[in-house]
Amino acid sequence: MLQNNSVLASLKQQIRDTTPRAEGVIKATEKGFGFLETDDGESYFVPPPAMKQVLHGDRVEAVIHENGDKKSVEPEKLIEQGLERFIARVQKREGRLAVVPDHPSIRNVLKARIKNSLDEATIADGDWVVARLVRHPLKENDRGFFSQIDELVAKSDDPAVPWRVTLARHALEQECPDAGSDWPMHDEGLVREDLTAEAFFTIDNEKTRDMDDALHVMPREEGGWRMSVAIADPTAYVEEGHAADLEARTRAFTVYLPGQNVTMLPEQLADDLCSLWEDQDRPTLACTLDINADGSLGDYRFFAATVKSHAKLAYDHVSDWLDGQGDWAPESEVGEQLKALRDLTLARTQWREEHALVFKDRPDYVFDLDEAGNVLNVRTEERRIANRMIEESMIAANACCADFLAQHIGHGIFNVHRAFEPEKAEAAQEFLAGQEINVEREALTELPRYKELKRELESRDDAWLDARLRRFQGFTNMSAQPGPHFGLGLSAYATWTSPIRKYGDMVNHRLIKRVLKGEQAPAEASQQLTEQLTERRRLNRMAERDVKDWLYVRYLTPAAQNQDTFEAEIMAINRGGMRVRLLDNGATAFVPAPLMHSDRSKVVIDDKEGRIQIEGEERYKLGDPLRVVLTEAREETRSLVAKPAE
Repeated sequence: MLQNNSVLASLKQQIRDTTPRAEGVIKATEKGFGFLETDDGESYFVPPPAMKQVLHGDRVEAVIHENGDKKSVEPEKLIEQGLERFIARVQKREGRLAVVPDHPSIRNVLKARIKNSLDEATIADGDWVVARLVRHPLKENDRGFFSQIDELVAKSDDPAVPWRVTLARHALEQECPDAGSDWPMHDEGLVREDLTAEAFFTIDNEKTRDMDDALHVMPREEGGWRMSVAIADPTAYVEEGHAADLEARTRAFTVYLPGQNVTMLPEQLADDLCSLWEDQDRPTLACTLDINADGSLGDYRFFAATVKSHAKLAYDHVSDWLDGQGDWAPESEVGEQLKALRDLTLARTQWREEHALVFKDRPDYVFDLDEAGNVLNVRTEERRIANRMIEESMIAANACCADFLAQHIGHGIFNVHRAFEPEKAEAAQEFLAGQEINVEREALTELPRYKELKRELESRDDAWLDARLRRFQGFTNMSAQPGPHFGLGLSAYATWTSPIRKYGDMVNHRLIKRVLKGEQAPAEASQQLTEQLTERRRLNRMAERDVKDWLYVRYLTPAAQNQDTFEAEIMAINRGGMRVRLLDNGATAFVPAPLMHSDRSKVVIDDKEGRIQIEGEERYKLGDPLRVVLTEAREETRSLVAKPAE
């Protein structure tokens, strides 16, 4: 008997070993079937019965079944669960509790239980919750999907649902920190220079409350300018290791969402004691830097100071005045400085265009909301001269900070951006060669050579080329060690100009103060901290995008009902269609292939090349302008659907 069992087990193992299998990630479709996509680009059909055993995003091992020329797979083993912690809506039916994940590709109704610490009576049908998947059919001893509700996020009728749900989705804090009301300034052993008589000024949006930076600018007799940058000093109030410091370290950044900010520091500090309000003496960390007539940086000096802003200015007022428009005018002493700062900015911009790199201007889209969170309007704000004045001043000050930290300490919190990650440089080189742009590897990995290449590419003004090249490019990371910032074309870049809203800037403030006091610097920031800063910045940006998507759908629902037409540009192309940006308001919409032509078989999409052919002729490519008709606004998925205009 034992021998028979052994033979049977051996036969089963042989069958298993000879049965073709594939490993990949499940991609669900709206029609109930799906595909298994492997790492090497293969795609296998998953029929509806098999899809009941998996969820979108699951990494599985599956058995391959062949029926003539057709292949399908049956998931057999779960390698990695695609759904762990998730946002969902509660579904209560005849006393049975379930949740529906808030995910565009997951429509499953999952049985649920409520965490012991929650009161089930407080959770009703349609409420928003945080849940976890605790059972999966492909796990041993699990017979089906089952989830647990861990947290109530918002009631179904809460007007703050877009904000609360989005913050919960990315595990970001819902409220500003509360750390008491007693905030005395500490004696740090620093000598603060009294600059309260100097006519410093701030330029921000009219509604800004957390004002980080104030400026003072004067022309020099020998040519060029001397600019003093005074930055709010929260580390004068918050000692390292204090509860507010530890909380700021965890949050890493202030989260800016349309209609709501969640501050990194307690509001009493962020919006009051540290903010550089007009006519209020404030402790600052300052830097005076010389800028030569050609826009290059000269000598600089960091020091502690007490500063009083003499004017709270707004971007649009300053821009209008410098452009000779409107009725607003500054006090004469500040007005002379604004003219000097404009001239400095033009010189500095020209220098960076020739010796570094300058980002192309893109408009900002600003939401006007009522008290209930309804979108009244979406305004386009161009990058005008006043915006550029502050931007250039901060870039110059941060370049000085990077140089200061590198020279005196050797470490800090640096923004490091490599245009092409080493593993993608070869692919980028091959792509450029295919466009008859032959470059050596060094042009993609060494800053001086890259700047030359970037200027050459920009001179072509080819939107398709720019968009395609982005697929190979890297992201900005926070690093304890100095490194190049390819996007700015600078050998090193370290921010210290936003310590109210960035924890990395607080770290750099403390390091600068150590040097000013002649103290030994601490050990460099841990990799854990720099990775956390990088990750939190990514989550903040995703949260901002998600709230905007929700608000865009609400705002543009009437336009979709009216089938309104918009000017747009193609920003992404994938196998299912193309994603476009509406130029009037910044919203993104998806144009599915079936809406490009009534016969889907006549639409050929090359997502790798970013091109779409219709009836054998190229019709669309990345970066192209086009006109689209908005056809749907889907609140359940926060997505807009459009079709090409006739």
